[in-house]
Amino acid sequence: MRKRMLALLVCLVLACLLPWGTGEEIDLSPTPSPAVPDAPDAGSLRLPPISEAPLLQAPPMRLDCAAALLMEAESGQVIFEMNADSPRPVASVTKVMTILLTLEQMDAGRVSPNQPVTISQSAAGMGGSQVLLDVGETQDVDALLKCMIVGSANDAAVALAETLYGSEELCAEAMNRRAEELGMSDTHFVNCTGLPAEGQHTTARDVAVMSRQMFAHPHYFDHSAVWMEDIDHGDGRVTQLVNTNKLLRLYDGCDGGKTGSTKEAGYCVSATANRGDMRLIAVVLGAASGKERFDIAKRMFDFGFANYRRYPVAKRGTKVKGRLPVTGGEADGVGLVLDGDLTLLVNKGDEQRVALSPDLPESLTAPVREGDAVGHVTVEVDGRPVAQIPVAAAETVEAKGNGIKRFWHNWAWRL
Repeated sequence: MRKRMLALLVCLVLACLLPWGTGEEIDLSPTPSPAVPDAPDAGSLRLPPISEAPLLQAPPMRLDCAAALLMEAESGQVIFEMNADSPRPVASVTKVMTILLTLEQMDAGRVSPNQPVTISQSAAGMGGSQVLLDVGETQDVDALLKCMIVGSANDAAVALAETLYGSEELCAEAMNRRAEELGMSDTHFVNCTGLPAEGQHTTARDVAVMSRQMFAHPHYFDHSAVWMEDIDHGDGRVTQLVNTNKLLRLYDGCDGGKTGSTKEAGYCVSATANRGDMRLIAVVLGAASGKERFDIAKRMFDFGFANYRRYPVAKRGTKVKGRLPVTGGEADGVGLVLDGDLTLLVNKGDEQRVALSPDLPESLTAPVREGDAVGHVTVEVDGRPVAQIPVAAAETVEAKGNGIKRFWHNWAWRL
């Protein structure tokens, strides 16, 4: 009993020493913002969704193709589009999904780059573009991936499909599942190569979605910029790979992409180019010739790089000026921080048109926990809302008396 009485006396003394017991003022002035680490790059694969509306209502140039779309890769902001949701065949651009699944399975450890693959009759017998694999020949997974990325090899694509999923049909099912996960609502795959097949189709928007995901894998770029390379078949025979993406030579900054062409699909390409801190993705479907698809993509890239820049609006953890009042708490207010990163794509020179409008309550009721969502900041461009950034409590504010209760619980009963 004496110990409990002594503990109670200690608690009362501590209570008298607290600011509200002495009448002393609490310093509520804002503290300097801590340094915030850079946001994760695209290689982390945590990609924001692509924008629901393009920045421009119509393409700023004549596009002699069936469909097109220009997008900034990191933010997912679409700059302009044309017939972007019209389903159509895209020939070997279909292999973007096959490549993506291979990269994801490699990252997951389900297959290793040096895992040997024995070429089956079905893989060796594929028509169209090939690397001329023989039945029974052995190539490793990474070599087959390179053949698919550089030379658009159908035989390499089927060999990988069989290695990953057991058959091309099961691979196509996996491609459709992944498409659904990525929100590609106007896409259906029948095979892993893009060879003509009834019911196989996608759209310029969906091509941009899966291409963006593929470009988020750093290992993709280990192969994508290869211009020419020999593939040794192990029996004295060598096949020379030549990259089908001529933009690698035609456009400064282009370091990847996937081409495709058939009679029904026309000439297609999904290409990417990087300059400075900005990566663009240009999708061109149904052009009249191979040269025309590359010319259109070049003009799309030129427009994007000439007119837009990435503008960092917010970093997660940035301190919000001032403090939000707290009622019934051990402190009268709580500091706030932005709980999200945001980089906008803006017209060069239009940065001053970006404004932040807070949407916060007048006060909070204790207890408030660090990290609690308390509201958001609306980002506006020319008065038009374009995004929201969550705002969170920067620290914990306990309800009055909770500090004494914690002391009593943790210490008093141990005396």
